[in-house]
Amino acid sequence: MADRETLGVYGGKAADYSDLPPSEPEQAALSGFLARLPAGAHILDLGCGPGAHAAQMQAQGFAVTALDATPEFVDAARAKGVKAKLATFDDVTQTSAYHAIWASFSLLHAPKADFPRHLAAIHAALKPQGHLFLGLKLGEGEHRDPLGRFYAYFTEAELHTHLDKAGLTPIHTSHGTGVGLAGTADPFILLTALKP
Repeated sequence: MADRETLGVYGGKAADYSDLPPSEPEQAALSGFLARLPAGAHILDLGCGPGAHAAQMQAQGFAVTALDATPEFVDAARAKGVKAKLATFDDVTQTSAYHAIWASFSLLHAPKADFPRHLAAIHAALKPQGHLFLGLKLGEGEHRDPLGRFYAYFTEAELHTHLDKAGLTPIHTSHGTGVGLAGTADPFILLTALKP
């Protein structure tokens, strides 16, 4: 179940969020991620936000399914020509449906207790040799940011343990520090994993 307070913050600041430029590390990660995929691959953008990444994927010829739990973000994505649907992480129920899943700073809004279940659903939804991209904030525990958004933080070792248990193999990792909507500078990890 999506966190209502987090969705409310995003809904109220959808225009501000849409204006945030993608970070250079995230742009580089997207380019590298797409370069690993076959032409015309089907990508699930899980937590698509206002649709900036999904629009870029579509512009490069990929088939994109975009999901987000914030109605204002779904509207913004559709305005960019993205076929976005209002849905939560629990709506990922397909089997071998996607060549890749892009979860850029979305799953960090799910409780840590639910993370293994979401990774299991992602593993099931990926085709063999499918790729998963994860953007997460590094740290420990769970708490709300100054805007009231819920965050789950992971250490890199903790993340690798979860991926190993889910049957996903990390193949590329980068790190950085970014300033988001709340104005705080937070360390993050950008990780691509493969379903063997």
